[in-house]
Amino acid sequence: MDMTFTAPTPPTRAHLPRPPMPTRIRSQPESFLVLRRNPLELWGDPAYRHLVLPGTFLGRKQLLLNDPAAIKHVLLTRHENYVRGAPTRRVLQPVLGEGLFLAEGEAWRHQRRVISPALAPRVLPILTRHIVAVSARVEDEIAARGRTSMELMPVLQRLTLDVAGQSMFSLEMGAFGADLRGLLVRYARDFAKVGLFDMLLPEGWTTPADRGRAAFRTDWLALMDRIIATRTALSATADDAAPRDLFDLLRQARDPETGQGFSHALLRDEVSTLILAGHETTAVSLFWACYAAARLPEYQEAIAAEAASVDLSPDAAAAAIPKLKLTRAFLDETLRLYPPAYLIVRQAVEADVVGGENVEPGTVVTVSPWILHRHHAHWEDPDRFDPARFLPGAPVPDRMVYIPFGAGPRICVGAQFALAEGTLVLARLLKRFRLSFAGSPAVAPRGLVTTQPDRPVRFRLTER
Repeated sequence: MDMTFTAPTPPTRAHLPRPPMPTRIRSQPESFLVLRRNPLELWGDPAYRHLVLPGTFLGRKQLLLNDPAAIKHVLLTRHENYVRGAPTRRVLQPVLGEGLFLAEGEAWRHQRRVISPALAPRVLPILTRHIVAVSARVEDEIAARGRTSMELMPVLQRLTLDVAGQSMFSLEMGAFGADLRGLLVRYARDFAKVGLFDMLLPEGWTTPADRGRAAFRTDWLALMDRIIATRTALSATADDAAPRDLFDLLRQARDPETGQGFSHALLRDEVSTLILAGHETTAVSLFWACYAAARLPEYQEAIAAEAASVDLSPDAAAAAIPKLKLTRAFLDETLRLYPPAYLIVRQAVEADVVGGENVEPGTVVTVSPWILHRHHAHWEDPDRFDPARFLPGAPVPDRMVYIPFGAGPRICVGAQFALAEGTLVLARLLKRFRLSFAGSPAVAPRGLVTTQPDRPVRFRLTER
């Protein structure tokens, strides 16, 4: 049965939490300390009203772009002139290596050609079965706990990690999950923040933090090799040669232009990229969606009713996604206000002109989905949570104004998988449970590697 639901009228309280904005211009040392504490607190009101905002930081020219034409120029038209700078590479290379996210030039083009078919829409039915199977198991575990309260963020992180493990390797992540989460916690605590030397020293110079990052990478690669070895042994005993997961698809994939596949080292980096991006970003998106649902019970009930009208079993999940219109709109609005990747930073290679500003080589050009999605020039009442913006029939935002997965050739290759996972898990959770807060809902978003809650929030999940 297919039913159509109209989104409730958003109440006036539908302004969800955000960090405070500065009321004065900060000094450079103050800005650096804020960058270390919470980058989402860096920008004042002008950032949310100007289309191009020039500035300087540590003696280097900066441009913050909110103009769609300028963003298109940097992320699409001349994307090869704008590369990831040394600070970004230093922070992310210990986990992602030379995988697709950090690759540049021909190395990036080769990896994109190989990996894209493995995440094409035709593969979605394989992946959605994994999503629903894992979600059902976690739902049963929650139900078995009864009406006790819980911190939902760790539950969602484990759920999305298990989805990543099943989708990537057809493996239960129980044997590896604790080690993997432990390494990611260590990384976020010790190495994910950009330090002063990370910004001042050119790439190739070793900073104090780089030594720790190198030791972390050794441990990370050892764990990835253990997981891959376990999955490879599983393949050796399988009778069916048909691909069962992303690992099979990536291992068999070949560049259509050169015929080359991935080396072991590169396959390992691609696996790392997909696991990290595929579980952490989806977990934080689901956390903010659940937080919004608990704050806005009228939406929660409408999503539960919509979910009850469709078949969300493993075999039917892929076909159910287009029917979950309100659920998807609710998730889209969550991604607007709480984009997991809150900052896109590029550095100019050659001189250029962007948004009427001269760009010299080395200029740092920033596009912040956090700011762009709340910008007064692009959104009516931008801080208001209103899923109707994304329901069928609503005006479609400019493709350079709504960019939760980036834009241009480097848009996240797993965007459709992430949207499918977020939609299905949210629908199933709200279909089975009513969410409320167990204690204070006070929380603020904090920019770490992703847009995290700044403190634990306890929820009560009551079976319907």
